[in-house]
Amino acid sequence: MVDTKVTLCGIELDNPVIPASGTFGYGYEFAELYDINILGTFSFKGTTSEPRFGNPTPRIAECTAGMINSVGLQNPGVDKVISEELPKLRNCFHKKVMANVGGFSIDEYVKTASKLDNCDCVGWLEINISCPNVHGGGMSFGTSPLAAAEVTRAVKKAVKKPVIIKLSPNVTDIAAIAEACEGEGADGISLINTLLGMRINLRTRKPVIANRKGGFSGEAVFPVALRMVNDVAERVHIPVVGIGGVSSAENVLEMMMAGATAVEVGAANLINPYACRDIINDLPSAMEKYKINSLREIIGAING
Repeated sequence: MVDTKVTLCGIELDNPVIPASGTFGYGYEFAELYDINILGTFSFKGTTSEPRFGNPTPRIAECTAGMINSVGLQNPGVDKVISEELPKLRNCFHKKVMANVGGFSIDEYVKTASKLDNCDCVGWLEINISCPNVHGGGMSFGTSPLAAAEVTRAVKKAVKKPVIIKLSPNVTDIAAIAEACEGEGADGISLINTLLGMRINLRTRKPVIANRKGGFSGEAVFPVALRMVNDVAERVHIPVVGIGGVSSAENVLEMMMAGATAVEVGAANLINPYACRDIINDLPSAMEKYKINSLREIIGAING
């Protein structure tokens, strides 16, 4: 029997497969389709301090080997997530869940993370620093090592649970930003968030997304994500969660060989709601095919 278990920031997972934030709701929606307890864990919908309607529609568009979205962190706000969404989740998911936290100021990150830190069902706090800094001219917190470090430092002071910083790929040196987060106490790094993309409707001569540009994700980004995961894994000494274009058990193995301890699956869930279930079911046979007895032994294998 092969061993699919991994340990992420001190918490053991039955397998490394994690549905990514924004592609799996609050879990109970998918629990109507299959037993989601087969997952390693999952990252629930990005949560902010106050409710957000999100960006104007249309805000999702298909494109070759992927999709563009500009949803804009639509969510009911942290208080309603805790009072309404998490109780429904507890009825169908009996493992620790990853809470994805968004914010537009350091104070907002701290406020939201602190509240979720007190929830028994939350195992990790995944801090999305791709949000625009309203006090810093609108640039994303994740585009600067200094700003990323500030968020990390503030959140780590306010919470007890492991903090995983989710990085944007829309930067020159993503590993430098990861190092800055590690230096301020981050327990893990997840990457990549979406690449910035755009499509134009030739008939209307306007962008297909109301917000003009959006996040590009899907199978087409996998090679870019894999390279960035490897870049970061070579530079930090904390666990890395690989994200970006993952759609098969073989992709999971590649991500882990590049240095990922666990792997998030995003856009594939929107194409096939059974994607994570199928990847988990396929993982043992893929391991046997490539003579892998334990997933722990292949983490960062290409780095020697």
